[in-house]
Amino acid sequence: MSVQVVNKINDLINKIKDIKAEGKTIALVPTMGCLHDGHKSLMLKAKSLADIVIISVFVNPIQFCPGEDYDKYPRTLDNDMLVAQSAGVSIIFAPSVNEMYPGLQKFSDLTMVVPPYELTDIMCGKSRIGHFDGVETVVSKLFNIVQPDYACFGMKDIQQLFLIKKMVKDLNFPVEIISCPLIREESGLALSSRNKYLSAEAKIKAITISQALFAVRDSFNAGIKDAKKLLDTALAVLDKDIELEYLEFVDKETFKTIENIESNTICAIAARINNVRLIDNVLLEV
Repeated sequence: MSVQVVNKINDLINKIKDIKAEGKTIALVPTMGCLHDGHKSLMLKAKSLADIVIISVFVNPIQFCPGEDYDKYPRTLDNDMLVAQSAGVSIIFAPSVNEMYPGLQKFSDLTMVVPPYELTDIMCGKSRIGHFDGVETVVSKLFNIVQPDYACFGMKDIQQLFLIKKMVKDLNFPVEIISCPLIREESGLALSSRNKYLSAEAKIKAITISQALFAVRDSFNAGIKDAKKLLDTALAVLDKDIELEYLEFVDKETFKTIENIESNTICAIAARINNVRLIDNVLLEV
């Protein structure tokens, strides 16, 4: 059975009603398209959990900050359909911007879901002001439209995952959030739709981002617990052309920044090469 593409919210809601009436379960995988093997792993996990898998393919304008790559973000729906079908997806929800935000003239006119400031004034949220407001708003809309039993999110976007779990708990969304492992290329580079922007030379340099994280993990496993020393370890590995935005250590359970590293600490990084922004992380645990 081929995957169905649905563009209208009301059409999807009617399909959801029929699915629910048949007693079937639904798993949702929110995406911005340009699907790769990382996305496919989420879809396969979703397929193992529920009768029906629905993915969204929507490049969400309200999570892009001024000067970011919204206009040039890859849009590859035809290929996305092939990837989704190979993973057993039943429905692709691919709305227009006007369908999701009808008549919207400016973002300040929109009712937004805003996560706690103390949890967004770190890591990606510190440089991408308002980014997570846009993420949580669109994910809330998707949850309300799709009414999923499960929703699968990758651990590459680790701050996003933490904030969505908190939102679901705080706002009582009746959905189980499934954390799915970060998927890497054979080189170690974390899979990302933005990897398409990298030249062959830039990609070789970008690999040092994951290598820096692995060096931090190795040093931690060797007994080094001081955040400054671990940062120096990472800096020694990063290619000189990599522009480091942050490398932070946060508690896995609270996401509070820590300096003396203990078990269950996330080491997260954001860096740019040729103005392509990449993120990655590793878990430090005994």
